[in-house]
Amino acid sequence: MTKLKVEGMTCDHCAKAVKEALLRVPGVERAEVYLEQGEALVEGKADPGTLVRAVEEEGYRAEVLA
Repeated sequence: MTKLKVEGMTCDHCAKAVKEALLRVPGVERAEVYLEQGEALVEGKADPGTLVRAVEEEGYRAEVLA
């Protein structure tokens, strides 16, 4: 599991956009985005750097926490 810190989300629409972007990454089996905590949990074999880029392409900042 990969945990991401996601900055810039302000509403449910933002969280949904981040989740959909993560789910499009090859190797992602499951993704959950938590707006209040500013975090995302991703299950699967996707490269963490690819996950960060997917979030950033949506206009948000991201970094790998674990």
